[in-house]
Amino acid sequence: MKQEEPLFLDVDFDQRKKAGQYVCGDSFFSRKLPGRNRVVSVLSDGLGSGVKASILSSMTGTMALRFMEGDMEILRSAEVMMDALPVCRKRGISYATFTIVDAVLHGWTRVIEMDNPSFMLVRNGRLLAPGKREMASSRWKDRKITVNEFFARPEDRIILFSDGVTQAGMGSWANPTGWGQEKCAAFILDTLKERPGISSRELSRRVVSEALVREPHERAGDDVTCAVMYFRSPRKLLVLSGPPFEKKQDAEFARMLDTFDGRRAVCGGTTAEIVARELGRPLVTDLATARGELPPISTMDGADLITEGILTLTEVSRILEGKRITREKTSASRLAALLEESDRIRFVVGTRVNEAHQDPTLPVELEMRRNIVRTIARTLEERYLKEVELTFV
Repeated sequence: MKQEEPLFLDVDFDQRKKAGQYVCGDSFFSRKLPGRNRVVSVLSDGLGSGVKASILSSMTGTMALRFMEGDMEILRSAEVMMDALPVCRKRGISYATFTIVDAVLHGWTRVIEMDNPSFMLVRNGRLLAPGKREMASSRWKDRKITVNEFFARPEDRIILFSDGVTQAGMGSWANPTGWGQEKCAAFILDTLKERPGISSRELSRRVVSEALVREPHERAGDDVTCAVMYFRSPRKLLVLSGPPFEKKQDAEFARMLDTFDGRRAVCGGTTAEIVARELGRPLVTDLATARGELPPISTMDGADLITEGILTLTEVSRILEGKRITREKTSASRLAALLEESDRIRFVVGTRVNEAHQDPTLPVELEMRRNIVRTIARTLEERYLKEVELTFV
């Protein structure tokens, strides 16, 4: 019997700091445990707001990740975290809420909560209430920990909030008791009905934006954070960039693209010409898509995106690292979006020297193609939790 392919967990979040503060008092961390096909994510809300709250939530989140990675017993972990947190002089308590999602990607998942708004599990367009149990500490009797356990299925979503979401607009004429869990859930279900394949990044942004609409003048009255985990069958992407070292590999290089089971991108003019020639397909360049220093996009049957190479890849790296924000549709923004939307990404990088890259008129700071791709791959793995394979030919 063929073993089922592990699910991929698309994880992302969005947040806004309380109006008038310099930092957000909520923290969200997510880590893929190497070699264990397991992802641990933590949302923590520190007491109050601003720098002190940020320190509390950051401490809680990083400790929770470390304890979960070491498989420390849940109640013991919570007690250690509470003991370690500094005490607020005004209120006399050390405090930060947390929600931990521990997902093994063959399905088994547990969600551990303490004092955050209840998480939401969405399956088949409906909210699902998994089985749960409560745990209490003999040392921290006012704290209750809830543990939920279930087997995740493809297309399940877990949504986490800080109370800045559910209490958005509290005290206002339109929302005297805040947005509330039920109205927030209804908004999420309507959004998923409208866009079933929406990414975790986009859904979290929509929830935060909708919460802010309820605040007077759209100024956050508290720190606002929404995190989303989306279980799905892996979305695959192949990226070819650079001609293969030996010309006799050209046919195999093109066949690799033609037979790939997933989305396909080509980065590099010479690379695109090789693939088009070997597959006998016309390559059409749309000059109207050129933007600034970025050359235009080309099209060919069998490829989802064809761009120039070194300049585009360098810009993609900046976008993925958050160093460049662009609202304009460029070859780089489209490739960055394709990478963000994919889960299992394979880069095949040709190592034949391309004389164009030795042109002294090109910007000095441009890295060689292979180094740029390595940088992109590392960013995708560490920041976006993607599964990346890198091959040089």
